[in-house]
Amino acid sequence: MAPENAPLERPLTRRDALKLIGAASLLGVLPSACRSAPPPEQDPRRPNILYLHSHDTGRYVGPYGYDVPTPNLQRFAAQGVLFRQAFCASPTCSPSRAALFTGITPGCNGMWGLAHRGYALSDYNQTFVPLLKRAGYTTALAGVQHIAAGDPWTCARKIGYDTLLPLRSHYAHAVARAAVGYLERPPTKPFFLDVGFVETHTLDPTPDGSYFGYPSGDPERAERPGALRDTPQTRRDMADFAVSAGALDNAIGRVLDALERSGLAENTLVIITTDHGVPLPGFKANHTDGGLGVMLMMRGPKGFSGGKVIDALVSHLDLFPTLCDLLALPPPPWLQGASLVPLVRGDVRELHDAVYAEHEAHVVPEPQASVRTARYRYIRRLSGPYRARPANTDATHTKALWLKEGWPPRLVAPEQLYDLQSDPFEQRNLAHVADYRDVLEALRDKLVARSERFDNPLLRRYGVSGGPPVAALAPRSAPTEAAPGAELGVLYIRP
Repeated sequence: MAPENAPLERPLTRRDALKLIGAASLLGVLPSACRSAPPPEQDPRRPNILYLHSHDTGRYVGPYGYDVPTPNLQRFAAQGVLFRQAFCASPTCSPSRAALFTGITPGCNGMWGLAHRGYALSDYNQTFVPLLKRAGYTTALAGVQHIAAGDPWTCARKIGYDTLLPLRSHYAHAVARAAVGYLERPPTKPFFLDVGFVETHTLDPTPDGSYFGYPSGDPERAERPGALRDTPQTRRDMADFAVSAGALDNAIGRVLDALERSGLAENTLVIITTDHGVPLPGFKANHTDGGLGVMLMMRGPKGFSGGKVIDALVSHLDLFPTLCDLLALPPPPWLQGASLVPLVRGDVRELHDAVYAEHEAHVVPEPQASVRTARYRYIRRLSGPYRARPANTDATHTKALWLKEGWPPRLVAPEQLYDLQSDPFEQRNLAHVADYRDVLEALRDKLVARSERFDNPLLRRYGVSGGPPVAALAPRSAPTEAAPGAELGVLYIRP
């Protein structure tokens, strides 16, 4: 299970990233040998697929009831289907995205940590991109992918894209411009267009002190996450987050408007989601609802319309099976999720009794796994040290406050159990409360049973389930702080 790519000797800074992205934008699309041949007439039984995804947004957008103005997302939700209880399969970037693309949890697909820190999929042919190509689709990428590290063409070929759209910068307006250009001259062949935005990830601090790459927002109007104390620092971060979310929303609106102008909207399945929670302490890189809860909205043919809201537990793992269902394609045997179509059509009220997540590392190792039911969350830290790992939290004003108040020495319980009915912000650990012993043991058993069912190498490595030992991974760099925006350079190009 050793990663295919050696880790970078040092994380790229955002300044490095911008230089590299600028170079990448001059290089354009894939060479002609990698482009699709002139396509035949589009098969009306094959809807186009437009996949719009952001970085580090969680559910902090207007359609989920938060005071973060996102009118385009609000309009989209009113037209499609919103999944209120959607979760990713990992609270860190590459593992989450890899799970969505493969329909397999990170422990089973090889992406235990970040792609630019040496992790990789065990088999890139297990993503849904090659399956779509075999079904007659042409595939294109604009912006972020983050499941492969290397130069942009190598990554695009490895994942299976026919076309890599050129960018003038990594910001949302430039990514939207590339996607709009593609939709203004759409192929006659059915297409899968992957549009990845870096917003709302933290970026280089602006002159006025925002960590989100845009001018600062108004702290007096900020939406404060309920799990965090109401401090000036958190209000400032969330105000600045809202500005980034507004730029994301504007870019998504431009792409959706272009789709409408193309005349293809009625025959296009649009998926809007994010990789994991917001980049604040206790959210991103944590197995809490704040770290794993994601926005997920879909619009398109075959029932994905009408402003429906679905409260059932769903997972990113369900998107691959859903595509197979909608396109009448045989699902690959490795899938671990279930099609969302029965939920959307009203044939069933529930799809899962629990959803699962896992990862080994973000910036530094902090291996964890979790089980989330309708009422409870169980979190298991797979190895020590059982202390906070601030390096796995991005730099923000809130993080600076936590560090000032003595965050690093704090102990973290190796097992955690939360009753979300009475404790929605996961503040009171019940793992050692006698009245909850049966619940704790039932969720432990669920984690073990699932690990054994899918022969999960990550969980086997840490002794959750039996089986042959899994080789230890090569050591990676372990800075005490996550370099702001260190991920960005390798999303596009790596020297």
